[in-house]
Amino acid sequence: MKTYIAKDKDIQRSWYVVDAKDKILGRLASKIASILRGKDKVIFSTHQDVGDEVIVVNASKIMVTGKKLTQKEYKRYSAYPGGLNIETLETVMKKSPELVIRHAVKGMLPKSKLGEKMLKKLRVYPNEVHPHKAQSPKELKLT
Repeated sequence: MKTYIAKDKDIQRSWYVVDAKDKILGRLASKIASILRGKDKVIFSTHQDVGDEVIVVNASKIMVTGKKLTQKEYKRYSAYPGGLNIETLETVMKKSPELVIRHAVKGMLPKSKLGEKMLKKLRVYPNEVHPHKAQSPKELKLT
């Protein structure tokens, strides 16, 4: 049997909009990562980007389980002495809630140039307003 390799003309990209209101962060991120990779398509290949574009709205209204709001930490290091910056999920959610979803989805994508290409198809907004009405995105229902 020959392996099927999708050609650029075979890839049909769709736009999806996901409402993150009252959704659990990890479950939402895994579903979004699956759509960005194209794992829900028949023509899925691990070495190609066949995924769709995803718009996430209401990022400031996500939920987390347990004590993650106070215990989960985001670390950044500037490579200078004393340059370690540690913030809790609660403080990051107040500053920029879109970074929380982007960080969670990035961790579920491949760690390569292909993963970076897939992450560029993700657009996250803290409220319901987004500038992608012209693409007529389909509502994606997550259960």
